[in-house]
Amino acid sequence: MRNLLRVLVIGFTAVIALLAAAAIIEVNNARSIAASAAELVNNQLLTARLLDEVEREQGVLNTTLYRLSNTPDAVNRDRVLADLDQTEGEIHRMVAEARSGPNEAAWNNLERAVLDFSQATREVLAQKKVTSASSRDLFFRHEAVTVVVARLVDLTYARAVETRRNMDQQSEKLAEESAILIGASFIVALVAAVVTVRIAARVFRQMESQTGELSRVSFRLMEVQESTARRFSHELHDELGGSLTAIKTNLAAIAARHPDREDRARIDDAVKLVDGAISNVRELSQLLRPTILDDFGLDAGIRWLTDRFRDRARIEVEYKSEFTGRLQDETETHLFRIVQEALTNIARHSGATRVSIHLRKEKDEIRLTIQDNGKGISEARGGGMGLNGMRARARSAGGELKMKTTPGGGLTIEVSAPLGKLAEERA
Repeated sequence: MRNLLRVLVIGFTAVIALLAAAAIIEVNNARSIAASAAELVNNQLLTARLLDEVEREQGVLNTTLYRLSNTPDAVNRDRVLADLDQTEGEIHRMVAEARSGPNEAAWNNLERAVLDFSQATREVLAQKKVTSASSRDLFFRHEAVTVVVARLVDLTYARAVETRRNMDQQSEKLAEESAILIGASFIVALVAAVVTVRIAARVFRQMESQTGELSRVSFRLMEVQESTARRFSHELHDELGGSLTAIKTNLAAIAARHPDREDRARIDDAVKLVDGAISNVRELSQLLRPTILDDFGLDAGIRWLTDRFRDRARIEVEYKSEFTGRLQDETETHLFRIVQEALTNIARHSGATRVSIHLRKEKDEIRLTIQDNGKGISEARGGGMGLNGMRARARSAGGELKMKTTPGGGLTIEVSAPLGKLAEERA
């Protein structure tokens, strides 16, 4: 049993440790995934906002390029310069804000491209007449700004894809680690269960073997007890009873030869004492092994026992029998002794005023019910020697004994045993 408990403790401890490790890993991975998701969302929001602002500023640059290319004479130079100053300031602010992100180099390139375009635009505005060469240079610088903006968009998308891929990898890793730990927990639990079952089976086999051995020893002791009781009963009845009867006869003969009144009184007193001794010997002989049980069977034996109990204990006994046949000798003896022990316990411990006994046949079983209106039985007395002996006798008869407290107090004992072969059938 100690080994069984040790295996259970070790197995459950290992399972709990593995499950705790799985929970810790899952929590850490979940936090990592949540942090990656939060980072992705923040970067996407920041990049989307900055790209939106870049598109607005690029729109300003596009408008400036269009006016300078198509209607250079109608351009409001002061308005264009103001727009350029504002665009340079916004681009500088956005680049400073984007430096905390992952695409710092691309944003720096954007700032340089915008400044180059702005510088080229200022130079064109400083000319009295826009030449085709300056227009071409301005167009190329604007194209450089467009390329950098497109590069930023591509980098942002690639960053989002990479972050998503990392999150997927972390999720797969989490699933694999969880599966490994859960599988290990299952294996450990299975091994612990198998070892526990084997140890428990071995313990139960040992207990069954010990129980069987105890049953055999108990049955042998009861056989010896009954054999000894039968021998003492016969010796008391035949030897001591016969000797007392002879003494009584001799006393009667002496009384006939000595008519003296004083001697006659003493002899009569001695005869009364001998009669009492003979009565006690007969009662002891019947209690050790009632001849009525051997001669007339269980029903007559229980009826004789209840009559003696009623006279001796002054407790009302109601005996009802629906079976008058004969059983095997061992079965009759065990059931008779169970009734005898139950009545003894009732007289000593229960405080009952009424007892009912019911003997009946049900299908292939003989059933015996003993019920009293006493104070029941406590757990302390539930395993007493008398009750254990009653249970052992019920098992030896091939049956079982059950006890239950009846509503309102009292105790009910129910005994069932296989009917076996009746005496008439055996004959």
